[in-house]
Amino acid sequence: MAKINLLIQENHYKPKPIDDSLSVYVFNTFLDAIDEDHRLFLQSEINALKKYELQIDDYINSGNCAFLDEFYGAYNKTVERYKRILQSIENEPFAFSSTEKIEFSKKAFPFVNEEKELKHLYKKRILFNILRDIAELSTNKDSLVAHFEPLAVAGKAKILDRYRCKTDNLELTRDEFNSAFYNAFCSYFDPHTEYFSQSEKSSFYSAVSSDNLSFGLYVSMTEKDEMTVDDIIPGSSAYFTEKIDKGDQLLKIKHQNEEYEIACASMKKIDEIISSNQYKTADFTFRKKSGEIYSVRLSKKVMRDYQNNVFSFKLKKGNQYYGYIRIPSFYATFESGISSVSNDVAKEVYKLQEDHIDGLIIDVQNNGGGSMEEAIKLSGLFIDVGPLALMNNHKNKKEIIKDMHRGSIYTGPMVVMINGFSASASEFFANAMQDYNRAIIVGNRSLGKASMQRIFPLTDENDEFLKLTLEKFYRVTGKSNQYSGITPDVTLPLLFDKQMPREDSYKTALKNDEIPIQLKFNRLPNDVMKSTVVEAEKKRLEKDENAMAIQKLNDRINPLYDGDLPPILLQFSAVFDDVKKINSLWKEIKTVSEKVYPVDVSQNSIDEESQKFDDYLKSCTTERVKEVKTNYHILESLNILDDIKNYKP
Repeated sequence: MAKINLLIQENHYKPKPIDDSLSVYVFNTFLDAIDEDHRLFLQSEINALKKYELQIDDYINSGNCAFLDEFYGAYNKTVERYKRILQSIENEPFAFSSTEKIEFSKKAFPFVNEEKELKHLYKKRILFNILRDIAELSTNKDSLVAHFEPLAVAGKAKILDRYRCKTDNLELTRDEFNSAFYNAFCSYFDPHTEYFSQSEKSSFYSAVSSDNLSFGLYVSMTEKDEMTVDDIIPGSSAYFTEKIDKGDQLLKIKHQNEEYEIACASMKKIDEIISSNQYKTADFTFRKKSGEIYSVRLSKKVMRDYQNNVFSFKLKKGNQYYGYIRIPSFYATFESGISSVSNDVAKEVYKLQEDHIDGLIIDVQNNGGGSMEEAIKLSGLFIDVGPLALMNNHKNKKEIIKDMHRGSIYTGPMVVMINGFSASASEFFANAMQDYNRAIIVGNRSLGKASMQRIFPLTDENDEFLKLTLEKFYRVTGKSNQYSGITPDVTLPLLFDKQMPREDSYKTALKNDEIPIQLKFNRLPNDVMKSTVVEAEKKRLEKDENAMAIQKLNDRINPLYDGDLPPILLQFSAVFDDVKKINSLWKEIKTVSEKVYPVDVSQNSIDEESQKFDDYLKSCTTERVKEVKTNYHILESLNILDDIKNYKP
């Protein structure tokens, strides 16, 4: 704790004093982290801990964290009580109908006063889950009512088993408990300053690398909350077992003497085992669609992460071909990595230019960032020469970040796609393209993270780390997109856009400001053309049926997230009707989100030739083509490029 605090105070972009404000924030944030729903602690137990609410700062300043012993002891008692209450609910008679209602809220409910209130709340939640599970079995309400009693008895056993299974996630080791406290403390300074264990650091790097130690599996959760195999990487450990097939369900993973059932274990732990370099060998148990259960031992080896790699396509509109390049993250030569975004994008541009494209779409939607060095290099590929941004640190020392290399690899029309998950390095790149008038930015307001972090070791053993915010970047105009995000030139409708957790949703996010400086740079003289094309696209959107359909659906989705939902009567008929209504909405969402748009997609000539005899890459390409054809923003970006191509001053 002392090392974390020292590093923050000496290096953080905007360090804050260790005072009562910190103490109150950490106290409440930590409690929310270990009891998110306020359904473990009683109010009396919170009152007993409140003596520390204004003293955490004093303990930290004096180097004494012994108060965490009492927190840990109190927390463990709540977990034991939770298990005991579940056991008593299982052994007692259980009514499958009630005149009471259950409420759901975005905000945590108040802590209750007595254990019997907790038990009552657990029973209500269990009853709702039983009724909902039965309602999900069929759309025939009468049939379910006719067989309700045996379904309810079986449902109770299933739900209680699920609850019991999930209690493993509540049982925190002392290290896990302390980690939650460290992160509550770090988040007071900003949302991106974080404590990392060795494993968490490794997982972080793997998310921004194109080459990782991998078992060779891509897995995902199905609608039934089952984890299944999506793909197997050729040449990997999973591939050479010759047993694992696409669609096989992953049941459990065993690492050394610890076994983790997928249905029970925390997804964070499962992700850690799969992605962290700390876990080199593990035993996997799968179930085939035929029902056969089998186990295999897998070992990690360095593999190309194709899902995290840059790729490109040709898109045809009329007689013109346009290029499309997808950048999933700003990966670089982190740890074992051997490729980088800037090099890979340059290769894709070369391939597309060999096919004589008339315009280029660069897609950084859902790209959370990565290497800022790569963002600088990538920006330099598309402008001639000049400043890209201004960096400022905690000492108010400013550094101009420049593209030092004359010339660019592509000078034709460009569109850059962003959305609410485009952050950091993605925003750096989009900023430069917008400021230089190099591209039209389309999509949705970006996340709003204009800060840079570095990872510091906390121990000599290099097993604990601090990811610390050191600098903030500003645009060449002196403005910053920190907190506010980048406003695109053309805003396109997107399902769930309002629900994306942008920077301004975090209490401790660094605020937006502006530096009174304007750097000299050669902004391209495209203003008249750009405004004409942008205006044409806005008029097209006003009449476009696809845009209207997405917006109408958002108008129904947003109220479900903006406020508290109406209470639901705990009787089967009421729960069935609610499930039917929600499922009907989700079917509409699925229909709209999976709609195939008239986008003519093909591979560039070089990829088409090189992938002829590679079945794995062919299957990757098939999936990527589907993603392109169901992305409404790509369709509209194509329309914008076509307008630029046909623009006549």
